[in-house]
Amino acid sequence: MSSDSTKKTIQVALGICLVCSILVSSAAVSLSSRQAENKQVDKIKNILAAGGIDYTNQDPQQLYNDKIKAVTVELESGKIIDDPKEKSDLLVPKNFDIKKVSNVPELSESIPSSEDIAGIKRKPSYMTVYEVVDQSGNIQKYIFPVHGKGLWSTMYGFISLDNKLKTVEGITFYEHGETPGLGGEVDNPNWKASWKGKKAFNEEGEFIIEVLKGKVDPSNPNANHQIDGLSGSTLTTRGLDNLMKYWLGENGYGPFIDKVREEGSHEEI
Repeated sequence: MSSDSTKKTIQVALGICLVCSILVSSAAVSLSSRQAENKQVDKIKNILAAGGIDYTNQDPQQLYNDKIKAVTVELESGKIIDDPKEKSDLLVPKNFDIKKVSNVPELSESIPSSEDIAGIKRKPSYMTVYEVVDQSGNIQKYIFPVHGKGLWSTMYGFISLDNKLKTVEGITFYEHGETPGLGGEVDNPNWKASWKGKKAFNEEGEFIIEVLKGKVDPSNPNANHQIDGLSGSTLTTRGLDNLMKYWLGENGYGPFIDKVREEGSHEEI
């Protein structure tokens, strides 16, 4: 093959590569907004599901607008931040992303290893809490974002409690990389349904819910606050138990929960 032919072949190949790269880049840019929109819709669906709100054959966004009120909570004090935008646009509920906020030093903090039972290393100093409200604006349930390390991944989800902040109303996980059929059973509708009605806190306000390594014995007096572990996945089960202990404890939403119980409504916090 002559040098001219070789040069032309290389030029054609480079031209094709350039055209393909432009097409791929253009497609990625054009799809990015749609992907962001789909991600937001999925998040809304999970919030509704955790709150026990059926969005079948309905517009999830409209249901969210009608039934959910989002507030920004300062974890250390448990106080509601009236205007989170003053601190950062990232703290505005519609923009809130745990991963992004956790990577901003001014909006997050490192967790001492002795306290990091959820295995997350850093946590936002502020979190969005979702309130399920009726037509009169009365709070029916609270929905809390939670996350923690499983076997292979960090699991991200929501857990909802009744308005007395004692009983579980629902749970869902929207992102994880656990093994299908084992740790991936966090997506099993029957397992998720088993959480409803379980006691997260006793009458004294102490955290009591527990994810077991095995099955719950219905005859056990503690069965009302115990959850079946995931068969064949001890580390995922342990991770679930630890992330609940962390986020519903004093280093998570504990100060907020205490304030609501003491003062009756976040309106006064």
